[in-house]
Amino acid sequence: MRIAVAGFHIESVSFLPVASTLADFEQVALRGEAILTALRGTNTVIGGFIDVCEQSQAQILPLVHASLGAVGPATDEAVAFYAREIADGVRTAGPALDGVLLFLHGACWAPSYPDPERFILAEVRAALGPDKPLMVALDYHGNLDADTLEHTTAAFAYRKSPHTDTGETGRRAALCMVRTLRGEIAPTWAIAKPNVLVPSIFSATALHPLADIIEEGHRIEETRESYTDISVMAGFSFADAHNTGFSVLCVTDADPVGAQAICDQLSAHIWAERRALYQPLPVYQVDAAIDLVLEQLRHAPAAGRPYVLLEHADRMNDSTYLLAALLARGVQRVAVPYLWDSVAARQAFEAGAGQSVRLRLGGHSSAKAGPTLDVTARVLWAGHKQYRVSGAYMRGMPVDLGMSAVLDIEGIFVSVVSAFAFAVDGDAFTQFGLRPEDFDIIVLRSKTHFRAFYEPLAADILIVDTPDYGVADLTQLPYRHVDTARCFPFNDHPSTSNPSTAS
Repeated sequence: MRIAVAGFHIESVSFLPVASTLADFEQVALRGEAILTALRGTNTVIGGFIDVCEQSQAQILPLVHASLGAVGPATDEAVAFYAREIADGVRTAGPALDGVLLFLHGACWAPSYPDPERFILAEVRAALGPDKPLMVALDYHGNLDADTLEHTTAAFAYRKSPHTDTGETGRRAALCMVRTLRGEIAPTWAIAKPNVLVPSIFSATALHPLADIIEEGHRIEETRESYTDISVMAGFSFADAHNTGFSVLCVTDADPVGAQAICDQLSAHIWAERRALYQPLPVYQVDAAIDLVLEQLRHAPAAGRPYVLLEHADRMNDSTYLLAALLARGVQRVAVPYLWDSVAARQAFEAGAGQSVRLRLGGHSSAKAGPTLDVTARVLWAGHKQYRVSGAYMRGMPVDLGMSAVLDIEGIFVSVVSAFAFAVDGDAFTQFGLRPEDFDIIVLRSKTHFRAFYEPLAADILIVDTPDYGVADLTQLPYRHVDTARCFPFNDHPSTSNPSTAS
């Protein structure tokens, strides 16, 4: 077996004004053997592909892997470039190639591509030919429909958020590929869309009733005698596309009718629970959240159990609403990890450890990112920071924060970084010689991935809404392509499923 492996991954907040360019992707892109060297043995989709292919003694043809995570739109140039590069690699391999494993997000957004993932899959299918298997692994937050997957043999998505099963998702897709090439199964798939949107902050798969719906899918898999793989996808509500929102995807062995019945059943369950899915936890405003935490701390010290304030609406890691309010109140023993500000990081490095420096900090990415703060900071450490993830989410994946610095601003410790990164585990502290347990309050910007590390650690987690582009109230967003009259959970229009099957 000779199997090509490639990936193009970006989660696009389409409302953000700054797009990720081809040059941005190229800064992190891997090609050829570098993909295998960097990602073998990691808890990533590509790592899962590699695992199964090598265990099955399949020859891997690594093409390109370009991933920017959760940022703004992609440029048309970037989408077209990587679609062409992957397709050209497949075409060059020719008849000796038996199949293709792709890793795509599902919520890429670009101005001239209504469905970038569909475009990429169509280009690869044209290069591969009509008969060879093309499997795609997707993010749980992908937006897709039947048209997206038209050219695939089978599709799989993460089942957990936090995404601790990324490697397992790659293994599911690769195992289906191997079994297909060996003639053991003949994959068919189906999809249904309940027309329900949910803010990312409430897409954690341990929250009820979402956890109950996912468990229902697991029970169905366990009771079926033949091969069945079910993905319940929450979608990504901050990418304004025609197919934004929940999807249910099912892959079966030569049973498209059964696959469709499963999708329709779970889709109906999602629709029935749409109101509870939309806001299963309380949401606080900035001052109310700080008041609540300070009141708790007045009664009892944190004692190694910090309070987490989640500035979840921040999509670019440079919002300053909570930081500004905490500074104004003189609150200390606070950590704000991974604030994205390359200029401030460089200025701190030039000043040097132990020195004080005046900075204009944060609030640069858009008009909604909060005020840019004029601060005097003492530089505790500065330099170029690289490491491999130690936490469950993406374990082993290389991280390059670029020029970084740790600042003490009136008792608030802020780490500023030059590359976009979420502080979802202890690495954001331990990489700089700090411990999260030593702070009373930690300000985070993650949506769900932080929960794997912080739920066991934190005294409490408060979801704080700010007027950035990832708000908990989706009615504040200027949608143009989403049918808000039908898709918002508090509307009573009947669900319209969008089913399709393919062999």
